[in-house]
Amino acid sequence: MMPIDLKTFFELNPLAIFSVFIMGVLIIILLQNIFLYSSYKDKAYLWYSIYALIILLDQIIINYSIYYSSIHNENLVNFSLPIHPALEWLYNSAYLIFVTEFGGLFLFKTKTAERIKSIVKYLAFLLLFLFVYDVVFNTYLVRISFLVLFVPVLIALSIYTYFFLFKMKTAVKYYIILGSLAFSIFSILALVISIASNKNVYYSWSYFYAGVFIENIFFSIGLVIKQRLIFKERNDSQIKLIDQYNENEKLKNTLNERLQKEVDAKTAEIIILNKIAEEERIKKLELAYEKEIAELKVTSLQSQMNPHFIFNSLNSIKLNIIKNNKENAVYYLNKFSKLIRKILTISREKEVSLQDEIDALNLYINIENLRFKNQIQYFFEVDHYLNLETIKIPPLILQPFVENAIWHGLSAKEGEKILKISICRNQSNALEVIIEDNGIGRKKAAQIKEQKILKRESIGLKLTDERLAVFFNQLKQKHQIIFEDLNQGTRVIIRLFIE
Repeated sequence: MMPIDLKTFFELNPLAIFSVFIMGVLIIILLQNIFLYSSYKDKAYLWYSIYALIILLDQIIINYSIYYSSIHNENLVNFSLPIHPALEWLYNSAYLIFVTEFGGLFLFKTKTAERIKSIVKYLAFLLLFLFVYDVVFNTYLVRISFLVLFVPVLIALSIYTYFFLFKMKTAVKYYIILGSLAFSIFSILALVISIASNKNVYYSWSYFYAGVFIENIFFSIGLVIKQRLIFKERNDSQIKLIDQYNENEKLKNTLNERLQKEVDAKTAEIIILNKIAEEERIKKLELAYEKEIAELKVTSLQSQMNPHFIFNSLNSIKLNIIKNNKENAVYYLNKFSKLIRKILTISREKEVSLQDEIDALNLYINIENLRFKNQIQYFFEVDHYLNLETIKIPPLILQPFVENAIWHGLSAKEGEKILKISICRNQSNALEVIIEDNGIGRKKAAQIKEQKILKRESIGLKLTDERLAVFFNQLKQKHQIIFEDLNQGTRVIIRLFIE
């Protein structure tokens, strides 16, 4: 029975086959964008999928209504009356959010996009209320509100959105503009023909379907090009990271060559002095030689740390500039400049006060937290009996432990991220610095590192231990570094036996 009905339906409505073709295209686009969203987590794909799904549902209902009327010569029950304008309301709302998500990478401030989404959300709540009221009392409030309220608001929001869209300095905008323009032109043609002509209803709807088809082609191409731009940005960042790494390697090799030349020169000098000087004088020269080599080694280690600081900080500020977050960019640029001044000041010194070390550490955490969208909650607990200005330690000695906690412990953790730094005197009168995080722990971090294609050995903690050894060897004192695995996270205890 059903094949005969369909045959009759298509004989009465020969353009209905075009509608079926458009629904097939919408299904393909829907599945494609669901796959792209699951792969790249870009919300533009999600909202484009929702947009295509709602249009598809609307066309199914419309075609079924026409099919039912053509075969049975009677209209469906009144319950179906508010469905079509409600779906028109919804797919236009989904389209507007899609455009804001699509342009978000290039031009929209977060607050601007959120305002647009909030207006669309409140209108959706209003639609729900009106739809229930229409079904219960058999009124036309959804259709009236769509024409009187939603359409003017939609036009205003579209003008506001497209004003920003035209300012985009990328060719991607033309695909959205051309797609929307095609859809608008063909929709207006469909409306005019449906009013002015008495032909079959599909005659006017076919123009609407043509607009939907052309619009989806432009939008799909625009999404593909946007994804290419994102990949290009990522590749450029990786290339810069590799270049910075190579530059650091060159700097390290240069310093090593210089160190080796100094070692060779001093070794030759000691050999000559061994031949012409007494044992006591030779011993004094050896001590001076060892001290100078140690100072060169400390300078070498510090020079390897500073570029890493600067590169991470500039990347964080660059991200804010790309997203047009001017206030955040200015705020963190100010922090960054203070950090650079602090590093340049204290890195020249062999020892600095504990207060200077804490100040530099606080600036460093502030800058790093930018890359986590300020998700890290960090706390300093300092024993108020300590005189931070009189306690002397090597400069930037605590930073590698904090960096290790952030990038190996907290970066891969979902949910709350907490970093706690405590400084006090213990029962043995040693200065004790405790750095504790609630991250994924050392075992899980090691597993993640093993899974990476590019494995880069971290030498920051090893170098810090060597610096402490050199520093305390000169003071005839000692230090301890203890790692403890917690139920959730890691605790590092640094004990410095200083007066």
